[in-house]
Amino acid sequence: MAACPRGCTPAVRLCQRLNRLKTLDDDMMATSLKRCLSTLDLTLMGVGGMVGSGLYVLTGTVAKDMVGPAVIISFLFAGIASLLAAFCYAEFGARIPKTGSAYMFTYVSVGEIWAFLIGWNVILENMIGGAAVARAWSGYLDSIFNHAIQNFTETHIMQWNVPFLAHYPDILAAGILVVASFFISFGVQVSSYLNHIFSVISMAVIVFILVFGFMLAEPANWSQKEGGFAPFGLSGILAGSATCFYAFVGFDVIASSSEEAKNPQKAVPIATAISLGLAATAYVLVSTVLTLMVPWHTLDPNSALADAFFRRGYSWAGVIVAVGSICAMNTVLLCNLFSLPRIVYAMAEDGLFFSFFSRVNPVTKVPVNAILVFGILMATMSLIFDLEALVQFLSIGTLLAYTFVAASVIVLRFQPDKPSDKGTASTSPNPNAEPSPAPSESQTITEDSGELKQYESFSDKLQLVERQKTAERRGVGQLKAFWEPYLGRLLGDCEPGEVVAFCVLTLIVSSVSLCAVLEFGQKQLQLPLWSFTMLLVIFSLAFVGSLTLIWIHEPQTNRKTFQVPLVPLTPGASILINVFLMMKLSPLTWIRFTVWIAVGLFVYFGYGIWHSKEGMRELQPKDMAARYVVLPSGSLVETVQSVQPEGQMDSAHHINPSSDSELTAEEYTGKR
Repeated sequence: MAACPRGCTPAVRLCQRLNRLKTLDDDMMATSLKRCLSTLDLTLMGVGGMVGSGLYVLTGTVAKDMVGPAVIISFLFAGIASLLAAFCYAEFGARIPKTGSAYMFTYVSVGEIWAFLIGWNVILENMIGGAAVARAWSGYLDSIFNHAIQNFTETHIMQWNVPFLAHYPDILAAGILVVASFFISFGVQVSSYLNHIFSVISMAVIVFILVFGFMLAEPANWSQKEGGFAPFGLSGILAGSATCFYAFVGFDVIASSSEEAKNPQKAVPIATAISLGLAATAYVLVSTVLTLMVPWHTLDPNSALADAFFRRGYSWAGVIVAVGSICAMNTVLLCNLFSLPRIVYAMAEDGLFFSFFSRVNPVTKVPVNAILVFGILMATMSLIFDLEALVQFLSIGTLLAYTFVAASVIVLRFQPDKPSDKGTASTSPNPNAEPSPAPSESQTITEDSGELKQYESFSDKLQLVERQKTAERRGVGQLKAFWEPYLGRLLGDCEPGEVVAFCVLTLIVSSVSLCAVLEFGQKQLQLPLWSFTMLLVIFSLAFVGSLTLIWIHEPQTNRKTFQVPLVPLTPGASILINVFLMMKLSPLTWIRFTVWIAVGLFVYFGYGIWHSKEGMRELQPKDMAARYVVLPSGSLVETVQSVQPEGQMDSAHHINPSSDSELTAEEYTGKR
C-alpha cells in the first residue's frame, strides 16, 4: 500500500472490500436450522431433483431429433460430465456444512462480490426452474383431461396475446406452487416426508417401465432398416450429451441441505454419489427400453413413454406412466422450493440481501419469510409466463455456478489454513488499518544475526526453532521440493497459494478462449485454417500449462472429509465442459443474463456492500494485541498494542526490558 500512489488508495480499498472472504465459525455444526436429515433423506432429495419431467419428455425429444438409439451413450457421457461437478459440490458440502451451496463455497474461497453474483443467478435459476416445471406439470395433467382446464380458463376467465407471456393464466400451475410452499414452510421433516412419498412412487413407476418395457422390446428397432444405432454419428451423440447434461441438474440440492444434515461429512458425499448413480442408471435404462419398444424416428417428443405403450396396445400402462410423471415433477418442485429459500437465507444471514429473509421460525426451524415470498414470486411467474420463454433462460446460472465451485475447489486445496483470529487484531482483514508485519517476514531473521526477532506469540518462536532443527517441510501452496531447484528462483518468492490463484484465473480465461474459438472460429468469425489452428494450440497450451503449474504445488492432504480426486485435473475438466456448454447458449439468453447481472450489481452496491457482516466485522474495534520480541540474549519482551478504529491514533505500551516483564524463554514457559 505504501508504494501505491495517493489516488489509487480508495480503489485498492474498494477492491479489498469486493474480494473479502467469509470468515467461518470454529464450530461448523452450529446452526439456527434443525439438523435432522439422514443419508437416505439427502439421497432421495438428489434423486427427486434430477429424475423429473426430463425422464418422460427429454428422452424422447433427444432420441428422435438429435441422436437416435445412441441417446444411451449421450446420457452416459452427460452423467460422467455431471459427476465432475458433483465431486466438487460433495467436497464443499462435507467440508463446509453450511446452507447456500455454490454461493457459500464461492464466498469462502473467491470473494464477496463473486459469491453474491453466483447466488443472485442461482436464485433466478431456481425460480425459473420451479415455474417451468409447474407449467409442465399443469400441461401434462391438463392433457390427461383433454385440455379441459385450458379451455375453461380461456373461455370463462381470460386470455391475452402478448409476446413471452402465456396465452392464458395458468391458475393450476400457480396453485400447486402456493400449496407446495405452504407445506414446505411447516419444516424440513415435512418436506422430506413428501419427497419420500413422491420419490418412491416415481421409482416404482420407473421399475414398472423397465420390466414391462423390456418384455416388449424388439431388437430390430436398432437395425439398419430403422436407421441403425447412431444415425446422426458422433456429432449427434456429442450434441445430445450437451442437452442431456441438463437432466442431471438438481444434485446441488444435497449441498444446499448440508446445514440440516445430521452428519454432513459422510452423508453429503455418499448421497451425491448414490443419487447421481441412480439417476444416470434410470436415464440410460429408460432410453434403452424406449428405443427398443418402438422405432426411434416415430417417437412422440411430448409424451414418448406413454405413447410407446399406447402404440403397443397397452393404453392402461399410459395411465401409470402419467402418474409417475406427475410424481416426478412434484419431487422437482419440492427440491426447487426447498433449496431456493435457503440460498436466499444464506445471503441475508451474511448481510448481502435484505435481513427480512434471514429470520428463522423458532418452531419449524426454517426460513419461513424466504419460503413464502419466493414461493409466491415463483407462482406469479408460472401464472403469466410461457413455458418456452422460461426454459430459454435456464442453464446459464447453473453452469456459471458449477464453474466457480470447481475453481473454488482448486483454490482452497492449495491454500494454507488461516490461523484463528480470536483475540488478535493482526489477522483482521481491515483495509483501513495499517498492516502489521507478516509473521512469515519477521520469522525469516536468523537467530544469530544480532537483531531483534518478532513473533506473534512465544509458541510461534518455539515452533520456528523446532522447524529449524528438523528437515525443511514444504508448506501448502508452495512449490514441491522436487521442483524447487528448477523453478525456485522464478516462483519461490510468491506467497503460498498466490501462483495457484493466478493459474486458476488463467485456466478460466484459456477455457473461455478455447471454447470460443471452437464454437465460433470457422463459422461466425470465418478464421482461416492456419489462424484457427494456431489459436487452438495457444489456448490449449495455456490450459494445460495452468494445470501443470497448479499440480507442482503442495496440496492439502490431511483432510478427514471427502476430497475430489485428481485435483486439479477433475475440476479443470469440469470448468472446460461448463464453459463449452455456456458457449452453446443462444445470444438472447446472454442478453437476459447481462440484464439480470446489472440488476444484481445495483442491489449489491445499493444494499449488500453496506450491510455485509464481513464488512462490519472489519470496522469493529479490536482487543489488545500482544507481540513478543526476542532479544539476542534469548530473553523475551512483551509489546502491547491497542487497535483503534480509523481516525484515532494507535497507542502502544512498551514494557521495560529491565522490569519484571523481561523473561527468559525458560521462565516464560514455566509461568505458562
